[in-house]
Amino acid sequence: MGLTFINALVFGVQGNTLRALGRDTPLNQFLAGAAAGAIQCVICCPMELAKTRLQLQDAGQARTYKGSLDCLVQIYRREGLRGVNRGMVSTLLRETPSFGVYFLTYDVLTHTLGCEPGDRLLVPKLLLAGGTSGIMSWLSTYPVDVVKSRLQADGLRGAPRYRGILDCVRQSYQAEGWRVFTRGLASTLLRAFPVNAATFATVTVVLTYARGEETRPDGEAVPAAAPAAPALAQPSSL
Repeated sequence: MGLTFINALVFGVQGNTLRALGRDTPLNQFLAGAAAGAIQCVICCPMELAKTRLQLQDAGQARTYKGSLDCLVQIYRREGLRGVNRGMVSTLLRETPSFGVYFLTYDVLTHTLGCEPGDRLLVPKLLLAGGTSGIMSWLSTYPVDVVKSRLQADGLRGAPRYRGILDCVRQSYQAEGWRVFTRGLASTLLRAFPVNAATFATVTVVLTYARGEETRPDGEAVPAAAPAAPALAQPSSL
């Protein structure tokens, strides 16, 4: 449910921010992606809170939550808006740089791979660039995701343990060592590649046909009669 709105926000904000910055440079790609990552936290944080709580429900016992919306409603009734937005700071710390890395990596790879209109290997190249971007994005901030998940699950089974982000980091490290901050990384990366490969390739193709024109990596429009454009330098139509 949340990903529909998240992707609309991410690609729309990234494209318009890049256009406002004026030039398609690696730094501006990072800044535009970071801005998109920060703004989508408004949806991402409550969505992931509900997901975490639902995943931690005990099997075989009476279900506390009937679904995602019921979960958020119950949290709001007990804890108010602060409860619904639990983990917001750690989510911002994760999403802001990770989306900067996400769009920067994609931009660099599409140029490095020579993703040009008419290339018969265009789609495989886009898939490779998108999947790799997803992997690099997760690698850049995964430890923060571990902390975020622990904070959002804190207090669900017993009294709360953590007083904040730094306290969670300290207690987690003391109890389990540095390896705790990479727990689940392998499965996350296995998911990240196909999901982000499909996302970037799909957005590129949809934007191209929706606008009836192509956009070169430098942002210059070319006639619609040419093959599909490879890069997401200016995805402002979303």
